[in-house]
Amino acid sequence: MDYKEYIEIVENFPKEGIVFKDITPLMQDGKVFKSAIQEIAEYGRHKNADIVVGPEARGFIVGCPVAYALDLGFVPVRKPGKLPRDVIQVDYGLEYGKDALTIHKDAIKPGQRVIIVDDLLATGGTINATIQLVEKLGGIVCGLAFLIELTELGGRENLKGYDIFTLMKY
Repeated sequence: MDYKEYIEIVENFPKEGIVFKDITPLMQDGKVFKSAIQEIAEYGRHKNADIVVGPEARGFIVGCPVAYALDLGFVPVRKPGKLPRDVIQVDYGLEYGKDALTIHKDAIKPGQRVIIVDDLLATGGTINATIQLVEKLGGIVCGLAFLIELTELGGRENLKGYDIFTLMKY
């Protein structure tokens, strides 16, 4: 399926010079969204994943139905202050400053095979921070899956050594 037919290109959003890839038309078409989720789930099945992890917020949109399709659990990765129990945190750099992500300390068991799912691979910063969280808990990142990859931003190169699956490349 050509999923690009269901991506709306929005110029200058959220700021001047950005070309935003809007996934909401894909999500609004039930058959297309189901197909995309099934393809990512099949990738997770092939990687023998034990659990699905997704960073907020769009990683929840894609990761939860993938986990459901695989009969696996889902672990959210969130900004500081959003998870209610003991967490570990990773700080990471952004283009203009720093950010941080957290995960519950008991979310991943040592040796668990983890597939990390998100909507978009850009520079890889958020996913790299998510990988660090999973690995600090002893998880094994067996795959990374995305709806979209923005190839010119070099995310794949920043995630060398990890298996990456994407449905669309721009």
